[in-house]
Amino acid sequence: QVQLVESGGGLVQPGGSLRLSCAASGSILSIYAMGWYRQAPGKQRELVAKIIRGGTINYADSVKGRFTISRDNAKNTVYLQMNSLKPEDTAVYYCNAENLLRGFGAQPDYWGQGTQVTVSS
Repeated sequence: QVQLVESGGGLVQPGGSLRLSCAASGSILSIYAMGWYRQAPGKQRELVAKIIRGGTINYADSVKGRFTISRDNAKNTVYLQMNSLKPEDTAVYYCNAENLLRGFGAQPDYWGQGTQVTVSS
């Protein structure tokens, strides 16, 4: 099993920056990919950014050029650097880890508890 703990959320003004961190523990070698999702009030949870074990990175079109995802394998931690924040970025941000063995009937995903990001106007 994998446990994920997020940190770094907070309140910022439009145009400001935040850096989110997600520390993974447990069966680290079972992780295929890690990323960030967000859910705003009244909206579906959506992918923000994801980095796969081999290094491939995917970004949502709405954040591309403003957000950067990175990882520190030695610390089992993934980061999300968020720059030029907009009010529409306001949401609860959740760390996600995909199970390498998801195709064999294992639990496919692990989730953190979420961290609030608020961009005030």
